[in-house]
Amino acid sequence: MASPTAAAVRPPRPKKEPQTLVIPKNAAEEQKLKLERLMKNPDKAVPIPEKMNEWAPRPPPEFVRDVMGSSAGAGSGEFHVYRHLRRREYQRQDYMDAMAEKQKLDAEFQKRLEKNKIAAEEQTAKRRKKRQKLKEKKLMAKKMKREQKKQKEGSLPHLPFGCPALSLMEQQTSALKNCARPAAPRTCMS
Repeated sequence: MASPTAAAVRPPRPKKEPQTLVIPKNAAEEQKLKLERLMKNPDKAVPIPEKMNEWAPRPPPEFVRDVMGSSAGAGSGEFHVYRHLRRREYQRQDYMDAMAEKQKLDAEFQKRLEKNKIAAEEQTAKRRKKRQKLKEKKLMAKKMKREQKKQKEGSLPHLPFGCPALSLMEQQTSALKNCARPAAPRTCMS
């Protein structure tokens, strides 16, 4: 029996709070309960299960001890041994067929993925070229506008078309350029 002094030295255990029994009615409630339990102690490490490995048949033995002979007189127990061997072999062949099919589908998927990627790159290049073309067109239009504006600023003031003053100004400017005597002004007779 423990001495009374040892019991006095040891601190009393903390009492656990009584937990209410909650039975989840659906998957969402079950997940909610699990999250609440995890969040009670956030410092505690969370066990994350690793991905399960795919089933694979046992590799065939390197040395077969009980070889079946073709001689008559096999006992009644040999049938069950044969049956298990045959089942295992069929499972192995089915597994190999499934793996071959899976590899074939994966290869087709990768080809299709590569084909889609190339098509997307071609489409992107085509659209990029179109955008560049439009951008260059806008820049050229802007340059032309700027040049026209400069020409207008450097040339004569804007006068309405067909005005006699315009033809007079044209004659005067051409005369000045040619260093010749200015021509007599025309009169408008309509």
